[in-house]
Amino acid sequence: MGTRERVEAAVRFGVAELIPDRLRAGGWTVSVDGVSQSYVDLDDPAHLKMPYTDWIAQAIDRHWPPGAVSALFVGGGGFALPRYLAATRPGSEQLVFELDGKLVELVREHLGLDEVPGLEVQVQDGRAGVEGALDGSADLVVLDAFQGGDVVTGLATVEFFAEVSRVLRPGGLFAANLWDAAELGFALRAIAAACEVFPHVLVFAHPRVLARRQSGNVVVVASTRRLPAAELADWAVSAPERVYCLTPERLADVCGTAAPLTEADPLLDPVPPVRGWWSGSRLA
Repeated sequence: MGTRERVEAAVRFGVAELIPDRLRAGGWTVSVDGVSQSYVDLDDPAHLKMPYTDWIAQAIDRHWPPGAVSALFVGGGGFALPRYLAATRPGSEQLVFELDGKLVELVREHLGLDEVPGLEVQVQDGRAGVEGALDGSADLVVLDAFQGGDVVTGLATVEFFAEVSRVLRPGGLFAANLWDAAELGFALRAIAAACEVFPHVLVFAHPRVLARRQSGNVVVVASTRRLPAAELADWAVSAPERVYCLTPERLADVCGTAAPLTEADPLLDPVPPVRGWWSGSRLA
C-alpha cells in the first residue's frame, strides 16, 4: 500500500500531500495546498478523526438500521466516509463523483482505494453526476465538496437539493458538510434551502461556530422521514469534540434566519477560503 513517508504531488486544484500519522500506523492526512482535506485510517476505517465525519456517521447509523445501503457521494478526497460505510455496512454499493482525477490516482496508489469493497469512483462533476442519477436510486447522499480551499456555494441551492431529494429513496438521508465564516451568512442560507426541500432537518456545529466566534464546519442532515433528533442531540452534548445538534427552529433562536439560497438569488459575497485543520474534499 505504499511508503509510510510523506508523499507530495501536483493535482488539479493544487499540491497534494499524504502525511502519515506518527501515532497510528494506518493513519494518513490528505492535504492540498496546506489545507487538511481528509483523514483516513487504513487499519481501522471506523476511526473518524475529523469531527465532521463522525457527525455524519452518527446520523447515518441512527437513521438507518444495520445493514447495507446504497450511497452516492459528491466529493471524494481521501474517501473516509465511503471506507467507513464499507467497513461497518458490508455489501453497501457506493458511487463517488470526484472531479480531481489526479487526486483520485494519488489516493488509489498510496491509500488502497481499490481495496474498498463496493466502491466505484467516477471522475466527473458532482452536480452533473447527481442530475444523471435515477430517481429513488440511493439510500444516502453525502455532499462534501470543495474546490481547493474554496467553498462551492452553487451546490447548496434549493435547486440542487431538489435534485438530491429526487435521487433519494423515500426516507433516505442527505448529509452536507459546509464551511462558513463566523458571520454564517452562507450556512444559514444553505440550511434554509434544505428546509425548503426536506421536511426534517438537523444541524451540527461547534458552540463557538454557532456563537459566531470562529469559522468552522456546519453539517446539515435532512430527510423526508423523521430524524432521530433527541438521540442525536443527546450524543452530541457528550461527544469527545463537543458539538450541538439543533433543529432549524432552535438554530433560529440562536443564530437567526436567512433567505434560502437559490440559483435566482445566489450568494454575492464569496465565503472566505478554508484554512487550517478542517473537513472537506475536492469539488466533484
